[in-house]
Amino acid sequence: MAVDANAVAAMDAAEKARGKYAALSFATIAIVVGLPLWWKTTETYRASLPYSEIAELDTLMFQLTVPISVVFAKGALLGDQERKLPFRNVQEMETPLNPQTSVTSRYEVSYRRTTTQEEKALSQSSVQEADDMLLPAQGAPVGSLTIYVIPHSSTLLPQETTMYIGKHRSAIVRAPQGAKDTLAALNTQVKQVTQVMSFTPESITGALSDRIPMSQPGAEWKRPLKSSLGYEITFSLLNPDPKAHNVHWDIEGAISRYVKPLLGKLSSLAEFSVDSQILYYAALGVMPRFDASSSSYILSAHSLPHVINPVEARLGSSAASLFPVLNFLLYVPERLHSPLYIQDKDGAAVPTNAFHSPRWGGIMVYNIEPEAANETSFPRRVDVDMVWVMEVFLAQLRLLFGILPGSLPDGAVLESSGNEGLSDWELDRLLWARAVENVATVSTTLTSLAQLLDKISNIVIKDDVASQVYHAVESAQKAMQELELGHLDSAFQASKDAITASERAFFDPSLLHLLYFPDDQKFAIYIPLFLPMAVPILLSLVKILKEAKQKKKAPMKMD
Repeated sequence: MAVDANAVAAMDAAEKARGKYAALSFATIAIVVGLPLWWKTTETYRASLPYSEIAELDTLMFQLTVPISVVFAKGALLGDQERKLPFRNVQEMETPLNPQTSVTSRYEVSYRRTTTQEEKALSQSSVQEADDMLLPAQGAPVGSLTIYVIPHSSTLLPQETTMYIGKHRSAIVRAPQGAKDTLAALNTQVKQVTQVMSFTPESITGALSDRIPMSQPGAEWKRPLKSSLGYEITFSLLNPDPKAHNVHWDIEGAISRYVKPLLGKLSSLAEFSVDSQILYYAALGVMPRFDASSSSYILSAHSLPHVINPVEARLGSSAASLFPVLNFLLYVPERLHSPLYIQDKDGAAVPTNAFHSPRWGGIMVYNIEPEAANETSFPRRVDVDMVWVMEVFLAQLRLLFGILPGSLPDGAVLESSGNEGLSDWELDRLLWARAVENVATVSTTLTSLAQLLDKISNIVIKDDVASQVYHAVESAQKAMQELELGHLDSAFQASKDAITASERAFFDPSLLHLLYFPDDQKFAIYIPLFLPMAVPILLSLVKILKEAKQKKKAPMKMD
């Protein structure tokens, strides 16, 4: 049976057309549907972040406003000067630290007369009673100061005393004698009170140590503890010779009586946990030198840095802690090296027989009484005088937090902080420094995070991470605004919220760049998957294009 040539040609043409349409269909589906679907399903999800606000936050121009009230008692001003009351005065001083950081100290001073309640408090016979009665009368917010001016002839202060610094947020000064303009003469005393009771440029500069280059190598170790959301305090008793000494210390009672009141005062600053331990056969690791003239052993100043590392290896508390650990060690010398004394750089004995290491803690050497000539029973019972020990440790704790006793002007008297170990204005000075430090830390953390995410483009940015970043930026901006308004309490709380949110965002596990493949590895994984399918489609398209070009070039047949 003969096959029609035209029919065969038509069938071949139809088969080629189906092949072309199939190749075009596969190519169209792969390009129009497959590639966008693959791109969408493999793209990295990155929530939007406030990059512009973070860049603005990198430039910190602090303005710290201190509200100051100068209150005049009856008789402190002459009649014509008293008629000027009340009025206000504003003083500013800018301290540029570097091109991106500056601090402007703004003092808003208001002058007024005493109220009836304040006048009653100032009429007390004791200045301590007056200071306690003025606390509810003035109602001073956190960070503010109140300066009471009493007549020069007042007997509330001793005659040789011109200024009394209370333990709350107020000071009592004596009006200058013989001054024609008492208001102008008081400016010096107001500045002196401010320098003692409010923040100082040195404390703010120390809080911004991460943004300011250090003037001397190693000077950062002279700085106080860095701001943290919590601290762990460990009291350790080191008894290297338990066979000779049976040491007893009432650490629980001492913590309850002396440490907890101070930590309660600092509760707004951070969370604290306190524990104690006794370590036996724990030596200092440094051989003391025997002094024949005093029949005692000496630890010189140059050997003290070598004491920390051997002892720290026995403590074992810092490795398991999420917060900085402050160590306070009470060391009872062994019998062969007793008594043991610490000498300073000048060779003089240290009165407290203790030393402290900045940002670490302190060590106190506790010598026991010499043995009696006929004493033969061992171990000897040793009862530690906890009053003396805790006085030393609390003084070291204040130094670690940067609570330093400032220099007082002539004729000034400083009231003791009492059982709490911390005056209200000392706490305010600490809050000023910590609020500034927190904002600076948030700025550094967020700037580093933004640079990291910009450098590594395939890191996933989840919505909760972005939410923490937005919250950190908003809280830092609020802290800056509250500092400018003089609202120290709310400014510090906002700075704590900012640093908490920024650390949660920065240390989020999803931001670990090791969890993600670089682009070259990503393509190395997907090319073997798509190549077997892409090669036939591409070859078919190339063949179709060649045939189309040949048809265009072929001459038309003449009948």
